[in-house]
Amino acid sequence: MQDAFRNKWPLLLLTGFILIALTSACGPASTCITAGGSTTVQPLAEKWAEEFKAKNPNVDVIVQGGGSSAGVKGVAQGIFDTGTASRELKSSETSQWPDLVTYHVALDAIAIVVHPSNTTANLSLKELRDIFATGSNATWTVLNREEGSGTRDNFEEKVMGDTEVSLNSEFLPAAGAIKQKVANTTNAISYISLGYADASVKALTIDGTTCTKDNCRNGSYPISRYLNFITKGEPGGLVKTFIDFCLSSEGQQLVEEEGYISVK
Repeated sequence: MQDAFRNKWPLLLLTGFILIALTSACGPASTCITAGGSTTVQPLAEKWAEEFKAKNPNVDVIVQGGGSSAGVKGVAQGIFDTGTASRELKSSETSQWPDLVTYHVALDAIAIVVHPSNTTANLSLKELRDIFATGSNATWTVLNREEGSGTRDNFEEKVMGDTEVSLNSEFLPAAGAIKQKVANTTNAISYISLGYADASVKALTIDGTTCTKDNCRNGSYPISRYLNFITKGEPGGLVKTFIDFCLSSEGQQLVEEEGYISVK
């Protein structure tokens, strides 16, 4: 129980800081949209925000991270105009906040990554599950995301099933931190969005299938998910205009350019 709380309290603290920062960033005289949550969605949302502002100079789109759960809670409580989440809404969330609406804005694969020097090239889903159920040892330094991460939720659903990840692992708060740690640790293994993967890490094949956009589109790669915007009720005004832009051909082209997968 103490270990579980120790994993959760940094998220709770970080969420509080993010909510305060976003609330203060949009002053009463500002015309702005606030978006917060998933660190997987964050760089894409920032790119959308930049392009949207170029077309609408009087509008600011303020984007923050904090994790998918923070995004869902933030929009449900009226702090964010849109929450960002790299997972679907949980039944507990839809029960508590039945007016939440989900928009699929991109498709993504979860890449299983190791240090570039690692000679491992392929793992089966069972081998991957066993590694994360065992935790760090002489062979692997196992890195997990902290509680509240949509990427972790998807990994646990699609890889772990009913098996829990070992507490004998290192838990990190964001995708960027995971990638940096893997890039600097020769025996590290973890999972990140395909949009974050680059030459600093090596993505493994899973059951012989490469983590690519095409394999995610055709369903052959086994660990994929939608990236989502969450609103409280049907959006209107600037929020709807922003989401429509993200789903437009121009917005979806930015999805591809940023290394994610278009939904159109």
